[in-house]
Amino acid sequence: MARSGEAGGGGEDRRGAKRKAPAESPGEAPEDGATESGAPEQPQPRPAAFPPGFSISEIKNKQRRHFMFVRWKQQQRKEKLAAKKKLKKEREALGDKAPPKPVPKTIENQRVYDETIVDPNDEEVAYDEATDEFASHFNRQTSPKILITTSDRPRGRTVRFCEQLSTVIPNSHVYYRRGLALKRIIPQCISRDFTDLIVINEDRKIPNGLVLSHLPHGPTAHFRMSSVRLRKEIKRKGKEPTQHSPEVILNNFTTRLGHSIGRMFASLFPHDPQFIGRQVATFHNQRDYIFFRFHRYLFKSEKKVGIQELGPRFTLKLRSLQKGTFDSKYGEYEWVHKVCFRISEILVDQSVLKS
Repeated sequence: MARSGEAGGGGEDRRGAKRKAPAESPGEAPEDGATESGAPEQPQPRPAAFPPGFSISEIKNKQRRHFMFVRWKQQQRKEKLAAKKKLKKEREALGDKAPPKPVPKTIENQRVYDETIVDPNDEEVAYDEATDEFASHFNRQTSPKILITTSDRPRGRTVRFCEQLSTVIPNSHVYYRRGLALKRIIPQCISRDFTDLIVINEDRKIPNGLVLSHLPHGPTAHFRMSSVRLRKEIKRKGKEPTQHSPEVILNNFTTRLGHSIGRMFASLFPHDPQFIGRQVATFHNQRDYIFFRFHRYLFKSEKKVGIQELGPRFTLKLRSLQKGTFDSKYGEYEWVHKVCFRISEILVDQSVLKS
């Protein structure tokens, strides 16, 4: 029993030793990894240090490779932010003597100068505009009347797109193709005083092409269509558009070809927009792509104005510009995209062989 008591007493001494922490003298500093309050200090994240010839792609393990890539991105971000703060401090210290900020490089300001860019006040351009096929429209001699049709057996998405497009363009009428060729449709349109013909083509139930023909003497433009979004697919869209004539905005149609395409789009809309409707149709040309948007103005106050998209939206890419009305076999092309030019050469060679 004495032994057991001694053993038990020894156990209590050991438990007491565990509970009681050794008292520290006030002059002693806390050990590494501990704070003054006794709580362990959180380890500081070490900066990722990569050797000069290190390549993350050489790591075989996928998870390790991803982890190292994330650390490398964080390091690059920190270095960029530090350099930005350092440059800002230097500019503040120099004050007015600071050098001007460098102009950022963009695709637009790095483009090669296009020699076909013309001055809208040029006499030759003014003469061409006064004598082209759209002069009667801009001289207010004719009012636009548009026929919108589709390819043979259109699907639901294409039909809905045509219906929504007719609400954007005033005085436009949607007719189904019913298997008629365009060479038979164009004379009927001319006899019924239509000024323009729009044909929406589709592939795999998705609209992918647009043919715009100005009547009665042309020209005819063929566009590739992409990124079509109907009204229900647009987030934060507004209410249905009204029947007011919208304003038309044409951006960056500065070349000779751009002037022709811009005047072709402008001839689809009436001369005088109805500003009370607060609707605007925008054709924005950027890097040879034409972006179409349809908005409504929202007057928040006397000084603040916002816009709300109504839809639909789509993107166009010009493939060819043909003189006269639509004629795929004997038509004279004014401008053809390079890829389309090769296809047209093949078609011409085949027609020559057949003849």
